Parts: sequence; structure tokens; C-alpha cells
Amino acid sequence: MGSSELITFALISFAFIIVPGPNVLVIISTSMTAGQARGLQTVAGTSLAMSVQLLIAAIATSWLLSLLARGLFWLKWCGVAYLLWMGVTSFYKFYHRTPGPGHTALGSFQRGFWVSLTNPKTILFFSAFLPQFANESAPYLEQIAVLSLIFWLLAIVADSFYALAAAKLRTFLLHHDVDRLQHGISGGLYIGAGGLLASVTDI
Repeated sequence: MGSSELITFALISFAFIIVPGPNVLVIISTSMTAGQARGLQTVAGTSLAMSVQLLIAAIATSWLLSLLARGLFWLKWCGVAYLLWMGVTSFYKFYHRTPGPGHTALGSFQRGFWVSLTNPKTILFFSAFLPQFANESAPYLEQIAVLSLIFWLLAIVADSFYALAAAKLRTFLLHHDVDRLQHGISGGLYIGAGGLLASVTDI
């Protein structure tokens, strides 16, 4: 696996990563309602879940992935229900002007972790995508480890950018006395994330 293959892999991975999915929408929502620190803590949660998914994709056989997919089907719908509940809660705060409880560091981390982990498309994408760049003449697991690390680091950078950008937008909204609008935007993002997760059909 040469440098040209690694560059190609990095470019394709980055293109996949920057398209907003459930993880990104939850990160943006958390940053907008609770600030930069909580958004980055959510990124930490999604990153840990992604490392678990990468590990599973690297060592799992096709039979095990098929077995996991059946269980992940139900896990996915748990994630959808959670995101929809978060969206309804945010809309309730928006319409009734209630501040609600603040986001804790642990809560933000757990939110990111579980939303990321309940997305079955990630594991299936990794299991199909990563092996395409592995050279048969070199140790398989070592190559997959390098590819996984590249993907993981790119995801952290992109997700952190979304968290920081959303925090800047939050500051703008606070300065213009439209902080209540944050709950409405947050509710829409949560429900959008739930819709994206529900749309995953290839399991």
C-alpha cells in the first residue's frame, strides 16, 4: 500500500465524512444549545464509538457481520427513538420558553457515543470500504489499522470543525437575543438526525 493509495483513501474518506449525518447533526445541536465544550465532548463520544466500530469491522468475518446486522437493526431503532425524543423535548422548550436542564459533560459524551454506535451503516461501510485498499502481499491487520487511524483522525477533525462552527453560531444568536431560537433549531436537527438514521435500509 503506497502513498498514492493512502492519499486516495484519505480523499474518499474525507468526502464521506464531511457529508452531515446523524453524528454531525447531534454535534451541531449540542454545540448550539450548550456551547463549544459540550460540543467537543460529544465529538469525543462519537469518536470512541467509531473506534469500536472500526475494530469490529477490522476483525469481524462476513458471518459475524451478518449476525451483527440483525442485532443492529433493533439498536438502530432505539437510536431513532432517542433522537426523536430529544427533538420533541427541544421543540417543547422552544414553544413553552422553558430553559430545561443544562447539558453535562458526561451526558454530552454519552449522547455522542450512543448516537454513533446505533448507526449500523457505519460498521457496514467500514467492512466494505477498508478492505478495498488493503494489499494482499502485506499483513492485512496492520494495513487496516493504518487505514482506520487515518479515517478516525479525519473524522475527529471534521466533527470538531462542526462543533466549533456551531458554537460560533450560538454566540451570534446569544448576542442578538434570539437564544430561544436555538431550541427550535436543535429540535429540527435532532429529528433530522433521527430521520437519517431511520433511512438506513442496507441492513
